[in-house]
Amino acid sequence: MRFFNFLILLVVSGNNSSAEKSDETLLITNVAQLTFEGNRSGEGYFSKSGNKICFQAENYPGNPFYQIYVLDLLNGQTKLVSNGNGKTTCAWFGPSENKILYASTHRDLKALEKQKEELDLRKSGKNRKYNWDYDSSYDLFIKDLRNNTEIQITNDEGYDAECAFSPDGKKVVFTSNRHYYSDKSHNKENSKNFMPSFFNEIYLMDSDGSNTKRLTNHDGYDGGPFFDATGEYICWRRFSSDGHKAEIFRMSSDGKDQTQITELNAMSWAPFFHPSNKYIIFTTNLHGFQNFELYIVDFDGKKEPVRVTYREGFDGLPTFSPDGNTISWTSNQTPTKKSQIFIADWDHEKALELIESAESSNRVDSILEASSNDEKDVEGHLRFLTSEELEGRSTGSNGIKMANKYVADHFAKSKLSPCFDKSWHQDFSFYKFASIAEKSFLQINKNNESLILNEAWTPLAFSESGSASINEITFVGYGLILTEEKNGLSYDSYTHLDVKDKWVMCLRGLPPKWKDKEKERNYYNSTLRKKASVARDLGAAGIIFVHDNNSTEQEVVPFESSTREKISIQAISLNNKARNKIFERAGKDFTKTSNSFETGEQRMGFVLEKISLDSSIQIIRHKGICQNTVGFLDLNKNDKLDYPFILIGAHLDHIGRGKQSSRAKKSDIGKIHPGADDNGSGISALLEIIRTLTKNKNSLKDSKYEIAFATWSGEEIGLVGSSHFANELFGNRKDKGEQLIAAYLNMDMVGRLRDKMTIHGVGSSTVWRKIIQQANVPIRLNLNLQNDSHIPTDTTSFYSKGVPIISAFTGLHNDYHSPTDTVDKINFEGIKKCSALFSRIVTLLAHTDDIDYISQKRPTKNNRAKLRAYLGTIPNYSQTDAKGVLLSGVSNSGPADIAGMQSGDLIIKLGKKNIENIYDYTEAISALVPGQKVSVIVLREGITKSLSIIPKAR
Repeated sequence: MRFFNFLILLVVSGNNSSAEKSDETLLITNVAQLTFEGNRSGEGYFSKSGNKICFQAENYPGNPFYQIYVLDLLNGQTKLVSNGNGKTTCAWFGPSENKILYASTHRDLKALEKQKEELDLRKSGKNRKYNWDYDSSYDLFIKDLRNNTEIQITNDEGYDAECAFSPDGKKVVFTSNRHYYSDKSHNKENSKNFMPSFFNEIYLMDSDGSNTKRLTNHDGYDGGPFFDATGEYICWRRFSSDGHKAEIFRMSSDGKDQTQITELNAMSWAPFFHPSNKYIIFTTNLHGFQNFELYIVDFDGKKEPVRVTYREGFDGLPTFSPDGNTISWTSNQTPTKKSQIFIADWDHEKALELIESAESSNRVDSILEASSNDEKDVEGHLRFLTSEELEGRSTGSNGIKMANKYVADHFAKSKLSPCFDKSWHQDFSFYKFASIAEKSFLQINKNNESLILNEAWTPLAFSESGSASINEITFVGYGLILTEEKNGLSYDSYTHLDVKDKWVMCLRGLPPKWKDKEKERNYYNSTLRKKASVARDLGAAGIIFVHDNNSTEQEVVPFESSTREKISIQAISLNNKARNKIFERAGKDFTKTSNSFETGEQRMGFVLEKISLDSSIQIIRHKGICQNTVGFLDLNKNDKLDYPFILIGAHLDHIGRGKQSSRAKKSDIGKIHPGADDNGSGISALLEIIRTLTKNKNSLKDSKYEIAFATWSGEEIGLVGSSHFANELFGNRKDKGEQLIAAYLNMDMVGRLRDKMTIHGVGSSTVWRKIIQQANVPIRLNLNLQNDSHIPTDTTSFYSKGVPIISAFTGLHNDYHSPTDTVDKINFEGIKKCSALFSRIVTLLAHTDDIDYISQKRPTKNNRAKLRAYLGTIPNYSQTDAKGVLLSGVSNSGPADIAGMQSGDLIIKLGKKNIENIYDYTEAISALVPGQKVSVIVLREGITKSLSIIPKAR
């Protein structure tokens, strides 16, 4: 089997890939699960025509072990190849597709006995880690599918498996440890230290079993060999002698010219040639001990590998179809979390492009080496984090990657232990950006005139993708529906108009002749998103935005200017020239029409006929991958983080060059936003706390809790990293009453200490005031203790889970989210005092028996929209794919909690209103009446659930 022994692996993983492309859809599209039946399936290999796949599955009645099957990709029929007895693995088609090569133990006299032992073990309910046993009874067989006969081509004692035909079917390459068994000096399996995988080597023989030749001779496991499409080369994986790491190798088919292709210092295995011979695809746990992802690397290994998949859990054992356009792999991204085979389209040209652009050396390491200093103090940390090389540490960037590595290196030097199965890093996905696919077009058919994208027209970022043939357009003026009670005036652009399944054209903004007070009150209704949602709710298929005569603008709305929340309607913007052409073809005068609507009086819309437009809008919403970095003090000396633990964190990311959320002056637009205070200061304080606690270990003697430290990414785009960590941790607990995190301490912007330091969240537990005051006695900071626990920082991710929180803060300033938030304005002594205070708080907290939790209502601020109803839901603002509002949590004992809503629920309807985005949700809440029960529909793990919720008054 091309798996490995999971029990002997001890891997310290890093993130050395140069792959900056963070959307796996660049390479794989149309992903589909191919197998479903049985306990699990894996290792799907294509036939020569590409119309069949052979694979192994635990699916045979009465046998808990893998058996071999063939799946016909044209008719979906599955056929058993092996005979149902013993263990089997590693099937491979011969060139004619009539013969299957595979490994099996079915001729082992103890095969049935071993099956019973395994079944009894599983029935007993005992759990054990998955472990491939390298059974010495494995031999190679060739099954003829035409007459259902088989021949045995190996018969030596030892593990003979992991086999493949050469392209012409004349040779077989396989893995075996037969030489160990034939060496009479060895004490075989009776030895305590016997590890059969250690002795595995690569062998070659004729397909009838003759002329066997050993190709490798290495201390450690060599296995999983495959021929390339020419039969001239073989790729395989080679383990280090201690079994802790594996790398990808390539050699000529005679065993010569053995070449190491990867050097990732992780568990890299299951290589497979692309038929073009331009690159090799393989599996690696570079991002975490149990997080296996697919990567590609050039044929000679001269470039850094490029990441393919971005999925949690196991993705491995990849193979290509003979034409190279389809990929198959094994993944546990299934409802049962058991492995099955997946299939997808593969973009070979894009793969070549990404490999070509990959770096040949690791830029991160060189920069870190140049700035390394074993005794870095607060200022040293901060100067590195704000350096030009890190370019403002935006989420998903190379800069944040370097910052994460810097933190991980510091954690390691401080003798912390990594949290994620020997890795410091936890991957999470985030919305990166939207783009317009090149195949998008808008064409006026009468003259066969294609309008120029981004000049004459552009889709809007919230638009639904799709194609349309437009024969008429309903002009709806300013596209407003207002009521006297809610908006201060009555105005309906859609009176007597049926726009269901039709396209509408809408003027931007509000009527210019309205009074300023009316304009101010209804500004929200003038936004593109709101007008599009009004048209959507009336059933319109598409909406076209144009300027009125009063506007001095001529051009389209920039794509990036529109909101990213997707709405179920196609939406485009036209420039004035294209707008006028449409009116002219319909025999209408736009100038006269616009003038009549600009007065602000109620006007009837009308239909523009004789229109002939064809459009195709394709919006690509890209995801990125970033990391949290988490380590802990292993106070219990058991190599794991025990519950409950105290967690101390700060966000590492900032806003890069300020493409979003920048407050830069016009002259500073596009400059690096170094984020010295926000939040280089918090990270520097965190690293200083680690230094203080590790140098004063006696202060944590007899601690009731272990201590963990985290640097979050994605805070600036919606608390994405900390929310992911919290959801992963709390989402897996079996007992909802179990306390996992005793308390969370946060530092966000602690670098501008002047007269006082604010600590928020003191009201989240009764223990905080006493502990904080006691800790502060020798430090003598002027403290401003605030009870409010609803803070727009990473504490939200934990407070919503029932965790007591506090967060340090030294105040806002004019340099916030600007290129001027620089190191020279930082109060380093203030950071050190903050670090000293929090170090003392941690030591006192570590010896506190009961750390209770107090739930608070979110306070209503005067400058917020007046929402009378309170639900206690905490939206995940980073979502972009699903239509609805995803929850990152619910407030303890709030209406949502009482109603049974949970973190991870996707709200799709509230009351009578369908919910597609946060704006729909806000509007729906504003219509609720406190105390009156209302239905809410959520999607939970793909299942629709209808719940009842009773809003509370604010």
